[in-house]
Amino acid sequence: MDASRFWSLIEDAWKTVEGRAKARRDLLDGRLSDIAAEDLVAAMDEDVVPALADVLDELPAEELAGFDRILEQKLHEIDRQDIHEHVGGSDDGFLYGRGFIVAAGKAYYDAVNADPARAMSDLECEEMCYLSWHLYEEKFGHLPATGISRETCSNVACWPGLD
Repeated sequence: MDASRFWSLIEDAWKTVEGRAKARRDLLDGRLSDIAAEDLVAAMDEDVVPALADVLDELPAEELAGFDRILEQKLHEIDRQDIHEHVGGSDDGFLYGRGFIVAAGKAYYDAVNADPARAMSDLECEEMCYLSWHLYEEKFGHLPATGISRETCSNVACWPGLD
């Protein structure tokens, strides 16, 4: 599993959802209305994440673990105070907001990573944050720790004032 395949699996999951391409473009362009945002979150929860789960469930242990490692890394990379200022939320809320950013796909992830002001507040995808970890645990048992964390404030270099 590499980052290209990781993002491809997420994009393939989006292909199972009809009529959301415009909303995803509007999200990327910063023109997403509140109603469209709620619809996009619902599509993630009801269609995209379950479609992704179906594909991940078929992966062998090594690939599923690889997906989870990349997911953990992507969540960790955007665990930053400057992004939190735009996403908001408690520790869990910010984690779920980062889950939304990843689940929205590579284009939005890259846009927010480069310019945190592109992030929207109150958009969450909790299930994405531990999807592959839970699947791995159910199918193969304990997944060894990597030394990084997806939890909020674990990327201490990106949270000024944390020791």
